[in-house]
Amino acid sequence: MSVLPSEAVVHQYIDDVLDGTIPACRWVKLAAERHLRDLDAAAERGLCFDASAAQLVIDFFGLLRHSKGEWAGRTLELEPWQQFVTWVLFGWQNEDGTRRYRTAYVEVARKNGKSTWAAGIGVYLLVADGEPGAEVYSAATKRDQARIVHAEATRMVKASPALRRRVTVFRDNLHIEGTASKYEPLSSDYDSLDGLNLHGGIVDELHAHKTRDLWDVLDTATGSRLQALLLAITTAGYDRNSVCYEKHDYTEKVLSGAVEDDTWFGIIYTLDQRREGDPAHVTDDVEGDAWGNETNWIKANPNLGVSKKLDDMRRKAIYAAEVPAALTNFLRKELNIWTQSVTKWVPWEHWNACGKAVDPLGLRGRRCYGGLDLSSNTDISALVWVFPPEVDGDSYQVLCRFWVPGERVRERVSTDHVPYDAWVRQGYITTTPGNVVDYDFILAQVGEDLETYDAHELAFDRWGATKIQTDLMEMGCEDFLVQFGQGYASMSGPTKELERLILGHELAHGNNPVLNWMADNLVVRSDPAGNIKPDKERSIERIDGMVSLVMALGRAMVHEQAGSVYEERGLLTL
Repeated sequence: MSVLPSEAVVHQYIDDVLDGTIPACRWVKLAAERHLRDLDAAAERGLCFDASAAQLVIDFFGLLRHSKGEWAGRTLELEPWQQFVTWVLFGWQNEDGTRRYRTAYVEVARKNGKSTWAAGIGVYLLVADGEPGAEVYSAATKRDQARIVHAEATRMVKASPALRRRVTVFRDNLHIEGTASKYEPLSSDYDSLDGLNLHGGIVDELHAHKTRDLWDVLDTATGSRLQALLLAITTAGYDRNSVCYEKHDYTEKVLSGAVEDDTWFGIIYTLDQRREGDPAHVTDDVEGDAWGNETNWIKANPNLGVSKKLDDMRRKAIYAAEVPAALTNFLRKELNIWTQSVTKWVPWEHWNACGKAVDPLGLRGRRCYGGLDLSSNTDISALVWVFPPEVDGDSYQVLCRFWVPGERVRERVSTDHVPYDAWVRQGYITTTPGNVVDYDFILAQVGEDLETYDAHELAFDRWGATKIQTDLMEMGCEDFLVQFGQGYASMSGPTKELERLILGHELAHGNNPVLNWMADNLVVRSDPAGNIKPDKERSIERIDGMVSLVMALGRAMVHEQAGSVYEERGLLTL
């Protein structure tokens, strides 16, 4: 029996992946193993593999041409990994001859040709899939984004004499009059999403979808088609509450065998990372796959050396090693690693280097400045004291206090997988009775700290703090309370100073795990003038301790750097 051209390529790719000739992460290996396992058990499961159907789709790409860059005008030749994905996706069938896979999730780093490949799939579904009245859509959150894949498909049609004879191009519409089929861009901001009868949907950059609405509309619109295909192509994101991470997580479960779903195809190209129990941050030591080791990069970039350039990655890696914001960008976009935040503010290795011990007893009588962030009374509240160095070469020392409502600890552990219970047992968090934070506990701690340390000022955000502000003033604390604004004017200076201290390893935070977690969650926002401040809205989880730290450092900067003598005063407002 003769072997089809792509069959040999695909099985060689599978062999190379499984024997390590081609470096691949566990999810790619599992996808390859799944295909081989299904070939062995196809008949008993009501499945069959039609190699000729798979070859037809791959051959169809021979009608298409690249339209941009160094390959412009050349015939589109699929790389082995693309042939593998296409082969498996279109070769598997049910007993009735319809396609097995109805949903596909392909996650890979940027510039690996996924949009070009997806555009070719869209044109195939329009032209050659044998579906009368086929409706194919390139979908994204915004119409301009949806046009990216669709515009590539349009250029492919225009560049192919064979396709030009069949497909009419009119603005954003590709259509075949004889079959009443069409291919259009579609977005969630489109006038109406009603009445779709979808045969093919290509959802571009699913990680950018803030809601699941568009995905659900497209998924519902496939109901009347015999073998509709909904295809998501994306790079990793950061929001683990998103529809994209839901599909990412489901793909992992299908590949690992935790879920059996014969209609779901998925593959994820990324670095191998630690699994259960990992810290939230991504370190240099992710289970043998250091991000800076370029021999690992091909795991996330199967087109490395083709459409993805090694020199360009090297340049970005050098920059990412030194610039905190660039590191998160590099991990997510270049290595397809889901990060904890949009723009990780400080590299973990520098924060970790600041984990020198802090002795609360040894700080007795020391001058300090505080920051109090009450946040919501149903979640965590933070009090942070900053102790400036007293001798040259010493570090700014940080002492943290955290409170949570006792009745909400179990909920946070189960729903958010945050180990509040362990932190409570270890003494890093204090629980208060009930389901809201009892501010009396905070007042008592402030009073105790005032007796223990030489506290000069306590900064607080006026929002939501009226009662505790009044209570503190009644305790005789009005002379050291300072209202601290949360805008750029107040926050930018101390935020930049904190970054300088961390990068210079001039901070000692005592390796407090709660503050470590919050530091890893922290995202900063910047304005056109280059000012920065902590951004609670875009930070994935709590950052209250870091906000308190910035406020406390801000008050220390006002007086320590100025070397001023305190004057008697009342309540200050920044």
